[in-house]
Amino acid sequence: MKIVCISDTHNCNAQIEVPDGDILIHAGDATIQGTQFEVEEFLQWFSSLPHKHKIFVAGNHDWLYETSNHFARLLTAGFNITYLQDSFTEIEGLKIYGSPWQPRFFDWAFNLMRGGELAEKWKLIPDDTDILITHGPPSGILDEVPRKFFVENTGCEELIKKVEELAGKNLKLHVFGHIHCGYGKAEKFGVKFVNASNCDESYEPTQLPIVIDL
Repeated sequence: MKIVCISDTHNCNAQIEVPDGDILIHAGDATIQGTQFEVEEFLQWFSSLPHKHKIFVAGNHDWLYETSNHFARLLTAGFNITYLQDSFTEIEGLKIYGSPWQPRFFDWAFNLMRGGELAEKWKLIPDDTDILITHGPPSGILDEVPRKFFVENTGCEELIKKVEELAGKNLKLHVFGHIHCGYGKAEKFGVKFVNASNCDESYEPTQLPIVIDL
């Protein structure tokens, strides 16, 4: 099974060359302001790609999915795209769970406080999840942001606890984005991790989609 991972495309759709695969995953921040116009532009592009299965999880820029959630879901379904928000889908025996939440970052969409609020969301992830999609990274994995005098791990502490727990069960792949400069692949606990952010820190789409074979 070939999994194509993209994220943080921020309206740069036409500039991204997406390779072929069986499942195409977008881990959020398809837009910049999350307007209906931006979302529709993204959905038209995303649905036009040849992959048999397309999955989308919203990010903190994708406001329409928080402010008009029911409408956004209907809109997405109309393009034959699977939208996951604290929910799962099953494709050819793989259970795929998606969630848009991340630690509070200014006043963007899908923000929750670190600690208990986020832990409650991660409790919803089924134990038999094979592929996990979140917008933000777990703490300590592809989440480093350079500051003036140090490097900060910006990922979610509660999420890494949950991922480590799931690693002892079925979890094979965790896909996310959000932290543009954390782009890349890693492996820990026997799980493959992908920060699929296509845009760099300057919001230029310089980072290629990442393909994982499961």
